Amino acid sequence: MKISRIPRFVLVARVSLLLLAAALLMPAVGRAQQAARRGHSTAARVQRLEDIEEIRNLLIDYGRDLDAHDLAAYSHLFARDGEWVGGFGSAKGPAAIQALMEKNLGVTARSKPGSTYHLLTNFRIDVHGDTATAWSRWNFVVTSAENHPSIMYGGHYDDTLVREDGAWKFQRRVAVNDIPQSASAETK
Repeated sequence: MKISRIPRFVLVARVSLLLLAAALLMPAVGRAQQAARRGHSTAARVQRLEDIEEIRNLLIDYGRDLDAHDLAAYSHLFARDGEWVGGFGSAKGPAAIQALMEKNLGVTARSKPGSTYHLLTNFRIDVHGDTATAWSRWNFVVTSAENHPSIMYGGHYDDTLVREDGAWKFQRRVAVNDIPQSASAETK
């Protein structure tokens, strides 16, 4: 009976590959064990990711409804006692928010040319059960006299969110003008 011998360099190479694979897998195993120790089940982690995506969609719908001048839909992105704070003043509750926007933006959309839109970027969303916070940037784009897009204002949003009747809503949205700097930002 002939027993085949594996050359020593092949054996060393196989052991080295196994050790490398184990070293690469250890961080993933460690993170999974850490999450399990903290009580973060796979279901909880999936729920958190779904919540983040729903909130991201809320932030996007905010800009879309505002730019479409659908102020009724826009106002219903806020919780029953939700608050909007910004350069136009502040309002609490969907009806008051809609009235504030209609007062400042008009009841009907402006016709083209001269149309405007918002660029919303840099979403940072932190979920804590049925509440969350978010931070994002905004730019307000207008049509210039030369019929080119031009950024008129730039700023950021500081948001507090709440899950209300199974849907994420704005509990409080603060719109801060960074460029040009608002008076309230100058005093902070």
